[in-house]
Amino acid sequence: MAHAFIKILLLLTIFATHKSDAQFEDWCIADEQTPDDELQRAMVWACENGADCREIEANQACFEPNTIKDHASFAFNSYFQRMKDKGATCYFNSAAFVTDLDPSHGSCKFEIHG
Repeated sequence: MAHAFIKILLLLTIFATHKSDAQFEDWCIADEQTPDDELQRAMVWACENGADCREIEANQACFEPNTIKDHASFAFNSYFQRMKDKGATCYFNSAAFVTDLDPSHGSCKFEIHG
């Protein structure tokens, strides 16, 4: 009886700590306290080194709002999602951080790679 109780307790522990795939999703976004000139430099670097920045060009889904912070967030996340399996981080010289809140808005969908 005690052995069965331990098995049940173990299973409950496993199920209680198991998260769905959606709960492991994370995005990389710009830190709003970072000055625009630093965000701009980091965004250019991200776009030149693996991020897909086409969606933040004029007349594209993520162009609006047309701010450095919003464009940098999109670029940082694109780079992070595409390169994290190769060891990339969401650092960008302290200009970004990881969040579990989806920054997508309207027709602008931020990439997510599990």
